Amino acid sequence: QVQLVESGGGLVQPGGSLRLSCTASGITFSIYAMGWYRQAPGKQRELVATITTGSSTSYADSVTGRFTISRDNAKKAVYLQMNSLKPEDTAVYYCNARRVSSAYWGQGTQVTVSS
Repeated sequence: QVQLVESGGGLVQPGGSLRLSCTASGITFSIYAMGWYRQAPGKQRELVATITTGSSTSYADSVTGRFTISRDNAKKAVYLQMNSLKPEDTAVYYCNARRVSSAYWGQGTQVTVSS
């Protein structure tokens, strides 16, 4: 059974930082590209950042320079370091594992940026 479990969300003030974690089980983690997506109330889910099996990264324009995605294959984990958070970053953040023929999602973790 494949499981992706996110953690690290919470309430933070504008300008603050959070580090999200996603731990995988039931898959050969190292052969999956990993990504973070987010969905704000009333909006579609959007891509935030991705990291390939070779650790190449890409980011949405809205988070470039503020967020950093990384992975630890030994721990079967992917991380999202979020700095300089803004109220518009408020959303449920989802972890995604993807190959050509399969994709898996976590249950999401809430991030709220508010003073």
